[in-house]
Amino acid sequence: MDKKKLVIGVIGADVHAVGISILEHAFTGAGFEVVNLGVMVSQEEYIAAAIETNADGIMVSSLYGHGELDCRGLRDKCDEAGLKGILLYVGGNIVVGKQPFDEVERRFKAMGFDRVFGPGTTPETTITALYEDLGVPEEERKAAE
Repeated sequence: MDKKKLVIGVIGADVHAVGISILEHAFTGAGFEVVNLGVMVSQEEYIAAAIETNADGIMVSSLYGHGELDCRGLRDKCDEAGLKGILLYVGGNIVVGKQPFDEVERRFKAMGFDRVFGPGTTPETTITALYEDLGVPEEERKAAE
């Protein structure tokens, strides 16, 4: 398989490292090439890494509740940097307090995210979405299993 490349990390001042390590392992096991930027990643670091690696997608994680603030403007910055149309996902505990997920999802999609995953989403759910959105053929999906 011509491995699809993903840039992953935990945005902003968030230092929750365990989840992103789990995602790195899951995505690698599913056949993706993964660049894990770790924690406390700025929008500019995601963009620079995506450009440097010619990434197919940027996966933003946030668990401390301030993802909505940290993610504002990311799609516009990607577009300005020449990454127009790059796959952009966000997931985790991305807002403060208990809010209806459909409203949260709507706000993040309005910010330009292709998919929004709430707390408790399994890596398998995200992997299935990645396969679909990146057009990974069925035979390559099975080869990665």
